[in-house]
Amino acid sequence: MTERMKKVEENHKKGYNCAQAVACAYSDLFGVDEKEAFRAVECFGRGMGVMGTCGAVSAMAYLVGLKVSDANLENPKTKVDCYNTFHPMSKAFEEKNQSTICSELKGIHTGVTLRSCPGCMTDAAEIIEKHLIAKE
Repeated sequence: MTERMKKVEENHKKGYNCAQAVACAYSDLFGVDEKEAFRAVECFGRGMGVMGTCGAVSAMAYLVGLKVSDANLENPKTKVDCYNTFHPMSKAFEEKNQSTICSELKGIHTGVTLRSCPGCMTDAAEIIEKHLIAKE
């Protein structure tokens, strides 16, 4: 387990939601301080508050944007690059956990938990390390 992955666990134990725990552990690598990342993804936890897309998955998308976007407000050209970077990450998460939807992962309607929140965060961190960090 890397130091960043340990930081994800520590963040969650401090009360960060799943999106914050993941995003804040890596944001500084992409030029955003932890407090700003914390604020930016606060509403992504608990499946964007409505048990939709898993917060850990949303944090992966946030980090992809930080790394890949050209931030060119006048003539943005990196949307497809962002989508193409995130797609295999989302697929990897779904293949491992059978879903990227919080309510499905938690078994809200089926009573069968596919993955715990800590497990989802660990999986997201592993995927980030493989797809975003290893490529630096």
